[in-house]
Amino acid sequence: MKEKVVLAYSGGLDTSVILKWLIDKNYDVIAFVADVGQAEDFDECRKKALQLGASKVVIKDLKKVFVDEYVMKAIMANAIYEDRYLLGTALARPLIAKTQIEVANEEGATAVAHGATGKGNDQVRFELCYYALRPDIKVISPWKDREFLNTFKGRTDLLKYAAEKKIPVKASIDKPYSEDDNLMHISHEAGILEDPMYSVQKSMLQKMVLPQDAPDKETRIVIHFKDGIPVKVVNKDDGTVKEDSLEMFLYLNELAGKNGIGLLDMVENRFVGIKSRGVYETPAATVLHIAHKDIEGIAMDREVMRLVNMLAPKFAELIYNGFWFSPEMDFLMAAIEKSQELIDGSVHLCLYKGNVLIEGRESPSSLYNKELSSMDIEGGFDQTDSKGFIRINAIRLMAHRAIVEASKKKKTVS
Repeated sequence: MKEKVVLAYSGGLDTSVILKWLIDKNYDVIAFVADVGQAEDFDECRKKALQLGASKVVIKDLKKVFVDEYVMKAIMANAIYEDRYLLGTALARPLIAKTQIEVANEEGATAVAHGATGKGNDQVRFELCYYALRPDIKVISPWKDREFLNTFKGRTDLLKYAAEKKIPVKASIDKPYSEDDNLMHISHEAGILEDPMYSVQKSMLQKMVLPQDAPDKETRIVIHFKDGIPVKVVNKDDGTVKEDSLEMFLYLNELAGKNGIGLLDMVENRFVGIKSRGVYETPAATVLHIAHKDIEGIAMDREVMRLVNMLAPKFAELIYNGFWFSPEMDFLMAAIEKSQELIDGSVHLCLYKGNVLIEGRESPSSLYNKELSSMDIEGGFDQTDSKGFIRINAIRLMAHRAIVEASKKKKTVS
């Protein structure tokens, strides 16, 4: 019997060639397609995989679980890689890998395969998740296979093979770069974008417009949070209300995208040690990230916030590097969720030409005391107490100055 392998299949050039290559290597290939919100014709994708020889095509609608269990958790944790990237691709990979392993278990497959290259992050993300969830799984990674690399040295060889094997491929002249699309974002990289001086063109953008092309009109919304998770969005202009998480996220993508919000062009550090230039469109998540940081400001204890701000970069790094299913992630997730138990309330926002402007916030868990912080109202705070507070904090500063002066005097004498 042929060995069964479940291939993470997108329908693009690389995974289509890999599907056929695996069949030529005498594997029984099951094509697995994860619907995480990408703009894709899934009927055509199924048809193509079967036409190429896949024994079965499994398509899973993962949009809802992607939002609830991955995207919103990252928003809750303020997860942002290298202070800029909101992790759209990195968040989708553990869900895709987890579901791929589930399909392999259901189908009795002994192997899984993916089309990620040996230079990028995705190979690490996929394979770490595979091994974490099923340690005995066989992983086939063609772009790290010497025979495959000898056959396919680049895109030209892939296209030549596709022509020989009658693999239908889309013309690539219009988009001389690669893309990864899902509900949270779309990324653009490689090809012409490998030149760090090549500017983003408006024709590239799919989820948003350039800020300068956005309407000269404000859009006002309110985002409600419960336990640090966005639970409702209200459009103050037309009264639209969205409470279902998926509908809310899609709606915010539309609103923010129209207002030119969520564009990022950066050079980042891949886990494998290579710098990479990426252009990202992340409309909804950008708005939610800003709103969540703001509601924490009014409802989170100062010392807890300091700890959360220390943990957030590590949380983001674990996601980026592929350690979603790890003991350290379990630990951090538990700590982050504990910190969010009182992060309730709403944030009022104005969306305008690429900007997310905070217009107000309110929370039943508010730690803000107007009378206590007022410069005009005593509010139970005895200002004379600050004299002792300052003296206590100045003790070490005065001691340090005394040592410095003594040292200077000693050097002068000698």
